[in-house]
Amino acid sequence: MARKKFIREKRVYCGEEYLEVDIVPVTNMPEAGKAKKGKSSQAQKNLNDKRSKRRFVQIANTNFGAGDLHISATYDEEHLPITLEEAERNVHNYLDRVKRRMKRVLEQDLKYMLVTEYTPEKEEGQLVLEGMEGKQTRAVRIHHHIIMNGGLSRDDLELMWSATRINWKKAQNDPEYRKTVDYLGFVNCDRLQTNENGIEGLGNYINKGCRKWSTSMNLKKPKEKKNDHKYSFRKLRTLAQTPEDKEVWRKQYKGYEPTKIDFQYNEYTGWSVYLRLRKVRDRAK
Repeated sequence: MARKKFIREKRVYCGEEYLEVDIVPVTNMPEAGKAKKGKSSQAQKNLNDKRSKRRFVQIANTNFGAGDLHISATYDEEHLPITLEEAERNVHNYLDRVKRRMKRVLEQDLKYMLVTEYTPEKEEGQLVLEGMEGKQTRAVRIHHHIIMNGGLSRDDLELMWSATRINWKKAQNDPEYRKTVDYLGFVNCDRLQTNENGIEGLGNYINKGCRKWSTSMNLKKPKEKKNDHKYSFRKLRTLAQTPEDKEVWRKQYKGYEPTKIDFQYNEYTGWSVYLRLRKVRDRAK
């Protein structure tokens, strides 16, 4: 099989409003994309981490926006879990509560993205976190971030972060009832704030340090489309000469406004570019 290099355009449509585009050189040699067996370099780990964070933002922008919510939930000393597994069990019990409440009150299904953040400290003789086998660690300030669809009262969502079985009749009618609830820790619910990059800022903020993230099964997937004939090496080199020129990308992706243009050069493969774009809103409406 003859070795062949070409430029691939990969579009990722994140719902109706956001589009990400990678224009990169690739080769058709099967072994070119395979890592060496047993290879686990820090560079590869960093790349995997970058891809994971980017995928998180893509899914978030596909499914959530204005009107939806972000919840931060922590533990106090009394309720601090000693394993990651225990923390995951706590937060999924919470999500089950929210799911039932949303179904009863709104007749809607819960949609969510969950990030569990933790800071393991190496200390001989301490507990081993689930998923951190082989390292002597202890659970340090495990906390959770949840992005979810809106509709329920933010006060009620905060109320459910508790070890108390909620009496909803009292919660709605007795102003003093909420003070008696045994909260697991500090909890805060805010409306999502979006900009030209959707909720990328929040996505990057909650995807730091050691973390695990998961989603509900009912989320939409970003749509991907590949094209190996749109760009040539020569055309990409020409575009790289004016990296800040947004007009050329408006013409290439009509109806979208570029919000980020990132050219990269590799001495072996040549130029590549990453684009982030947002659908142009109809100002006449």
